[in-house]
Amino acid sequence: MKTVELIAPCHFGLEAVLKREILDLGYEIVKVEDGRITFRTDLDGIARANIFLRTAERILLKIGSFKAYTFDDLFEGTKKLPWEDYIPENGRFWVKKASTAKSKLFSAPDIQSIVKKAMVDRMKSEYKVSWFNEDGDDYPVRVFILKDQVTISLDTTGIPLHKRGYRKLVSEAPIRETLAAALLMLTPWHKDRILVDPFCGSGTFLIEAAMMGMNMAPGMNRSFESEHWSNFLPKKAWYDTIDEANDLVNHDIEMDLQGYDKDPRMLKIARQNAQDAEVDHLIHFQQREVKDLRHPKPYGFIIANPPYGERLEDQETLPQLYTEMKEAFDRLDTWSKYVITSYEDTEKYLGKPTKKRKVYNGMIRGEFYQYLGPKPPRRRK
Repeated sequence: MKTVELIAPCHFGLEAVLKREILDLGYEIVKVEDGRITFRTDLDGIARANIFLRTAERILLKIGSFKAYTFDDLFEGTKKLPWEDYIPENGRFWVKKASTAKSKLFSAPDIQSIVKKAMVDRMKSEYKVSWFNEDGDDYPVRVFILKDQVTISLDTTGIPLHKRGYRKLVSEAPIRETLAAALLMLTPWHKDRILVDPFCGSGTFLIEAAMMGMNMAPGMNRSFESEHWSNFLPKKAWYDTIDEANDLVNHDIEMDLQGYDKDPRMLKIARQNAQDAEVDHLIHFQQREVKDLRHPKPYGFIIANPPYGERLEDQETLPQLYTEMKEAFDRLDTWSKYVITSYEDTEKYLGKPTKKRKVYNGMIRGEFYQYLGPKPPRRRK
C-alpha cells in the first residue's frame, strides 16, 4: 500500500502532546519541529488523522521538499514534483498560503505566483493540454520555507481542525478547541475525576473533556476538503474511519463536569454548544462567580481561562478577581488547579506554580500555570 508523509501543525509548545496522539494512532514520526510534526502513514491515514487527532490544527499531505535560494530554484523544484499523482486534469488548484522564515525568498505573493506557474507547467506537459478549466474539486496548496528549505503540501483539511462543528457561538476571548484539548491532556485529569471550570464562557474546556471521556473523535461531525479527492483517496477510507469512530464512542459513561460563569448569556451559549456536541447530558452549567466557588468533594480538578485584561476596562478589576481566585483555590486545598492566562501578576496573587508552560491562545502569548494538589489515597481492593 502506498505510504505518504503528513504534516500536522499545532500550537507552539504543545508538540509533545500531538506526538503522543500520532503514536497512539500507530503512525511513525518522521520529524518534530516547532509547531509541526511530520509523520508517515498510508493513504487511509489522511482520513484517520483528520477525524481522530484532537490537538492538530490541520493535516497537510506533503508533496515534496527541496532547497531554493532563488525564484528559479523554486520554479524548477516545484515543477519536478509529481502533481499529476494528486491533482486531476479538471482539479481547481491554487496556492492558498505561503509562509517563509530565515530564508532568501520572503515575498509571499511572489512565492505563490511562481509555485502556481510551475504546477501549471508540469501538468500541461503531463496531461498534454494547453489550458485547464479547473471546474472540478478543490486542491489548495500550502508552501512553507524555513532556512531556504521549501516544503510544499496539499491541505487535506480545509476548515481548520479546531472548528469541530459544535461551537457556533463563542465568548469574547474564546480558547481554541485544539488548545483546550491539549491543555487537558497535559494534566493528570481522568474521566473518573471531577472537573470544574469557574470561567466556562462558551464551554470549550468542558465540552472537550466530555468528548475525551466518551472517546468521541473530534472530527466525527464535520467535513474535510480531501473527502472529495477520490482520484487517489478512496471514499472507503472515510466510511471505514467514521465506522471506527462510531464503534469507539462510549454512550454509557458518567462524568462529573461543572461549568460556572457570572454571565447568564454565556451560560446559554455554553449549553447550546454542549447540546450541539451531543455531550450536554454530561455537563452541569450554573451561574456563579469565582468568589462563591466551593465544592464538598475532595481531590478535584479546576481548569480555567480567566480574563487577561486585554481590554482596558478589565485591567482595574483583575487584582480583585485574582485575589478571589486565590481565596477560592485555598478553600479547595486538595484540588489541582490549572490556569491559562497572560496576566503578568498571576504569581503575585495565585502563588508560585508547581510548573508552568508558555502557550499561545491565538496571537496572545500566555502561561499555563499548574498547581498540583495531593494525590488521592488509593482505593482498597
